[in-house]
Amino acid sequence: MTAALQAQGQPPVSIAQRLDTPQARVIVATLQPHLPVNARAGHATDRVLIYLDEGAMTVKDGDTASTRIEFRRGDVRWRAASGPYVAENLSDQPIRILEIDLKSAISSPAPTTKLDPVAVDPQHYTVAFENERVRVLRVHYEAREKGATHEHILNRIVLYVNDQPNAKADDVRVAGAATHAEENASDSPADRIAVELK
Repeated sequence: MTAALQAQGQPPVSIAQRLDTPQARVIVATLQPHLPVNARAGHATDRVLIYLDEGAMTVKDGDTASTRIEFRRGDVRWRAASGPYVAENLSDQPIRILEIDLKSAISSPAPTTKLDPVAVDPQHYTVAFENERVRVLRVHYEAREKGATHEHILNRIVLYVNDQPNAKADDVRVAGAATHAEENASDSPADRIAVELK
């Protein structure tokens, strides 16, 4: 397959822009199988990576040894700004990675609220990871479930992991400050990943 892709002039990676806000640029990078991606200029921004497909890849930063990464759909990783690197999709099919590139510098400490969704509704909101730039939440509602009233005070990028009322799997949206109670009105579970931008 690799020879056929190279013969057809298939680029090793294609980029599709999804969102561009003052705080973040969101793209989907699709890596073709077994074609190394040589990022000679590196990556100037910190970013959150959300894997949209299952697979495996290697990443080689500069002169370091390659690191093998295995992932499933919905896995989330942090990648700080870096110098030159080479990435290769080891899978036999293309893999897609949603990349949230952070534009702004770290500001003052992020505001807090007593109605934080993780505090008031831990059944539906859990923290995947947090650092000084972002907090990444996993949101899960079973069919016909309603959550507690909570408040969002940070802008966030929301990825819909599966089809839901008013959204399809892989939809990406920007959401701002809000106080509300959510309800999954469908007969199927609803899963989202929310990346809060500090």
